[in-house]
Amino acid sequence: MGDDIRATMAAASSGLRAQTLRMRIAAENVANANSTAETPGGDPYRRRMPMLEERRLADGVRGVRVTGATDDPSAFRLQFNPSHPAADASGYVKLPNVDSLTEMMDLREATRAYEANLNMIENARAMTTRALDLLRR
Repeated sequence: MGDDIRATMAAASSGLRAQTLRMRIAAENVANANSTAETPGGDPYRRRMPMLEERRLADGVRGVRVTGATDDPSAFRLQFNPSHPAADASGYVKLPNVDSLTEMMDLREATRAYEANLNMIENARAMTTRALDLLRR
């Protein structure tokens, strides 16, 4: 039983780390959603996406490993604003390829997954406590 609970906690804690990264990246994307380049015609902030992969933990349990973040290759949004300091020769300003609604949905999904992993750890701990209480009797 102890190994099963340890494996559950290890899998859930790897999930917590992964969801923390997802939330941090989504928050960074939202914070930069309206930024522009510092130079005329330059590229603004590019949306980032978390890179996660499955990994084997102890005893063959599957968890998740954070491998970093990558830039989203989708096109920047263009806005015609010739008076803007970052406007190119045609008068267009490149805006980040960040959709705030998408980021908020990602943030909500990561938050719920984080809560689910946290509940797994709390339940495993409660089961351990209950088992110890039964053994004391």
